Amino acid sequence: MTLHTLADLLGTDETPGNDLVLLHGWGMNATVWDGLPADLGAGLTQHRIELPGHGDSPFPPQLGPGTGALWRWADACLAAAPARAVWLGWSLGGLVALAAALRAPKRVRALIMVTATPRFLRAVDWTPAVAEATLDQFQAGLLADPAGTLSRFLALQVRGSDQAQEVLRTLRRELAQRPAADPAALALGLELLRDEDLRGPLPDIRCPSLWLFGDHDTLVPPGVGERVECLMSAAQTRVIAGAAHAPFLSHPRETADAIASFLAQLKA
Repeated sequence: MTLHTLADLLGTDETPGNDLVLLHGWGMNATVWDGLPADLGAGLTQHRIELPGHGDSPFPPQLGPGTGALWRWADACLAAAPARAVWLGWSLGGLVALAAALRAPKRVRALIMVTATPRFLRAVDWTPAVAEATLDQFQAGLLADPAGTLSRFLALQVRGSDQAQEVLRTLRRELAQRPAADPAALALGLELLRDEDLRGPLPDIRCPSLWLFGDHDTLVPPGVGERVECLMSAAQTRVIAGAAHAPFLSHPRETADAIASFLAQLKA
């Protein structure tokens, strides 16, 4: 298992299916994957890439706000990733993984989306999503109290989970193990969650995909799965009972089994 920042450039690996890229969610870092069982697939190498401005990854001006920020973040992650891999993205990391699959389809062998969605903000035609007022509160709070806002966001992620308090303690502990996220990167990450909408190009993603949801998730409700299936006819979806927004922490065995089964299909 390897951990890479955006400054790392890896050697190429022509062997398909042996590399798994993992992208964490907003405000987090690569240590969040420590609770994921290692037995996801025989001979599988994990590449934990930290999003811009998170953990040890830098946040240079060219990755800052402006038109096309999501695509620049995807390009940065592609630069740190193996030549061809399965990409697993959690929440905001899932949005970046979708952009990477659209940007460089030959490099993304398959997608595993963990409580991710092509559109986070609720709309008339997209009701299983976050209310605009909720993201507005986080954006306003981030300016006044970044640490407190992140703490409240962590609490929202575990709300409804069968193991809410345990998962919250895990998230806080793992967050503290690496450098705090750059406030500017946090602000831009919230803008991406608020503004980006990849529903239109979603059918253009032809690689196999697995979408995992938690039935108690208040950020990305499991109803997203039905809409994803309409946009991607070959997409596989699964809802993990009792889980909220971080099923790989609250229900690691169920999450790992679903991922391992999907990876086995790729090699069949």
